[in-house]
Amino acid sequence: MYPVKENLHRVLDTLPAHVRLVAISKYHPADYIMAAYEEGQRVFGESHEQEIRTKHETLPKDIEWHFIGHLQTNKVKYIVPYITMIEAVDSLRLLREIDKQAARVDRVVKVLLELHIAEEATKYGLSKEDCMMLLDDGEWRQMKHVSICGLMMMASLTDDEQQIAREFQEAADFFDVVKQRYFHDDPQFCERSWGMSDDYQLAVGHRSTMVRIGTAIFGPRVY
Repeated sequence: MYPVKENLHRVLDTLPAHVRLVAISKYHPADYIMAAYEEGQRVFGESHEQEIRTKHETLPKDIEWHFIGHLQTNKVKYIVPYITMIEAVDSLRLLREIDKQAARVDRVVKVLLELHIAEEATKYGLSKEDCMMLLDDGEWRQMKHVSICGLMMMASLTDDEQQIAREFQEAADFFDVVKQRYFHDDPQFCERSWGMSDDYQLAVGHRSTMVRIGTAIFGPRVY
């Protein structure tokens, strides 16, 4: 058995009290998740609808599942009955579908708007300009079954820590703009989800409130 419990505590010991850990369990078996669960971890992240559905059906019901990958609109209906947060909303179309499907099951689903700041064409997400356009449009204000709780982003895959730090800081500064302009009276809008296994300590230094860590806890992907 991979030393999940030891790794989990090693990560938790480096996180300030105000930063939550989303343990990224995609491609890892249920017994790895249970090992972390038995140590008190309750928030887990997955990025494939069928995998997360299977895990939800077999694992404890007080787990908070976060969907952290690119989500196709035709998959939304399958996860909204139980998902706690969808971290990667990258279009108004997807936001509409989440609201529609959440209304169908009488739930309010928390979401984060995904920013594309990294200097990589392969990354999903909204540019800062597109994010502002989506919010300026105002349609989201009429959606009663989604709650926009903050922003999410991924830094560039690079060894240049200065570049990574710049990208995290750019996201943090943009969060302040969005908070002041659209959510200044909404305490729910408070999450800054950035930082993964290789860069989460940098992210914490740039005001992250949620870090998404998989490899440092669960090791290489099992399947």
